[in-house]
Amino acid sequence: MDSTTDLADGCWNQPYTLSSGQTQAHELSHMRLWVTLLDKEWQIRTESAPADGDRVRWTEVVSHVVPGSDTKLQRFIRPDEGCDVTYMPVLPDRPTVIKPYQPLTIPAASECTIYVGVLVWMRILAGHTLAQLAELPLADPQMTWVGRSTMDGELCYTAPSYARLVLEAVPKRPWRAVAPVRICNRRDKPLLLERFSLPTQLLCLYQNDKGQLWTPKVTVVCETELSEASLKVDTDVIAEAGPCKRITDARVKPERGGFSKAIDKLFG
Repeated sequence: MDSTTDLADGCWNQPYTLSSGQTQAHELSHMRLWVTLLDKEWQIRTESAPADGDRVRWTEVVSHVVPGSDTKLQRFIRPDEGCDVTYMPVLPDRPTVIKPYQPLTIPAASECTIYVGVLVWMRILAGHTLAQLAELPLADPQMTWVGRSTMDGELCYTAPSYARLVLEAVPKRPWRAVAPVRICNRRDKPLLLERFSLPTQLLCLYQNDKGQLWTPKVTVVCETELSEASLKVDTDVIAEAGPCKRITDARVKPERGGFSKAIDKLFG
């Protein structure tokens, strides 16, 4: 990419070519990022960006300017002579707690599909070999506990997430993946859904021809007690995603035919 002062749209899974001394600056989600190529090293600088309304665009620009010394700096030896840098999305390494826009009651023997917008992380790959330099959350991670007690449970991420019943109502952002979650209440009493823990570490990422990120559908079945809910991850995206290409594998590889097991930490 030639040096320019014009803002362009950033893209996942696309190599950007820098010359020694150039810096590519990005603004997306709640982060500012600067990636610099030097003769012997790559440099990455980051800082949190204030939430100015609802940002919708990922912008990038190449120049010879770096931010001040108070910005966090990481340095990396160049893995090879390649001058390309590529940005790949990946889902969090822990489950992510999702809260519907308002608590939702699923009557007995009923089901629904909720469309969740999940914030991705960014992997920065450099050189001919696509060596990983860093992996960055696109917002400061916040933690919460999900489980039956303070001794029986697990730490999860919690972040502002969209959970809507209508797909068209989910705001599309370059840094969010749409995850369809089908919840089946096969009990003889209603299920009050106030929050649930989405196992994002089990989900791979797809990108459609519009550049939007999608995960396979997740199905949660409640037969009796919430502590015995089962979970299954599909092997492909839903038809509404359109033509898609798989670009990132799940952090935890599902079993053959999908991942299905009883799990007592989905609801908490």
